[in-house]
Amino acid sequence: MGCSPILISLFILSCSALILAGDFRKDIDIVWGSDKAKILENGQAITLSLDKASGSGFESKAQFLFGKVSMELKLVPGNSAGTVTSYYLASKGTMWDEIDFEFLGNLSGDPYTVHTNVITQGKGDREQQFRLWFDPTVDFHTYSILWNPKTIVFYVDGTPIREFKKMNTKNVAYPEKQAMRVHSSLWNGDDWATRGGLVKTDWSKAPFTAYYRNFEVQDCDWSAPGSNVSCGGGGPNSWLNEGIDENSRKRLKWVQSNFIIYNYCNDAKRFRLGLPTECVVMN
Repeated sequence: MGCSPILISLFILSCSALILAGDFRKDIDIVWGSDKAKILENGQAITLSLDKASGSGFESKAQFLFGKVSMELKLVPGNSAGTVTSYYLASKGTMWDEIDFEFLGNLSGDPYTVHTNVITQGKGDREQQFRLWFDPTVDFHTYSILWNPKTIVFYVDGTPIREFKKMNTKNVAYPEKQAMRVHSSLWNGDDWATRGGLVKTDWSKAPFTAYYRNFEVQDCDWSAPGSNVSCGGGGPNSWLNEGIDENSRKRLKWVQSNFIIYNYCNDAKRFRLGLPTECVVMN
């Protein structure tokens, strides 16, 4: 695949082909609750568990500036109320950038909530929440984050559920200057996760376990701060040039019309001084 240059200021980037993690033993570090994280199937899968003493989590060894990340997850089954399974990109520091999937557990028989957010330089407040059109605890499903110089798209099984476009000309902050790692964790969030914290974690059901496999990243390798250089992106179908086409736009509208349960852009009571700029522009 050839590399077509795209100018990215302040960072040294290089063209990268598809990187299949393939072996969790080599590609991630368990950073929390190591006794509750288990790498299985010769490095092809990993489980995270949560009990009353501790949760668990991992992060990718590699960091990157722009990429498309995909992972198959099977969420905590049964009474998962109070639990949060998170899967996100994040940088370090007090002015961090972050792109979030969080899966909020519920009582048996009640649906999961998919919580998404985009944080730039430590400021978030861009939440959208969804229900899913399937039971995410029965089988594995693919959750992907596209992050390139022009847009961020959240996907579920290849269907876009949310888009956050770069709008720098409108003075809307966009994560484009800090390298990020892939993170995931399973933790107790019963002070807010289920019905605003009204339903607490039932520890008699512990340990709670989430399952992961088929982690892959297509990315621009991040080296170090530097001068203006280029990032290779390949042809028009490359992730670096990817956006939402006409067919995907129809699927996005289907999700936004039928499965969204909270959108910060519609929360005038929360933003009493006016909705965020990107909400006004998008409308």
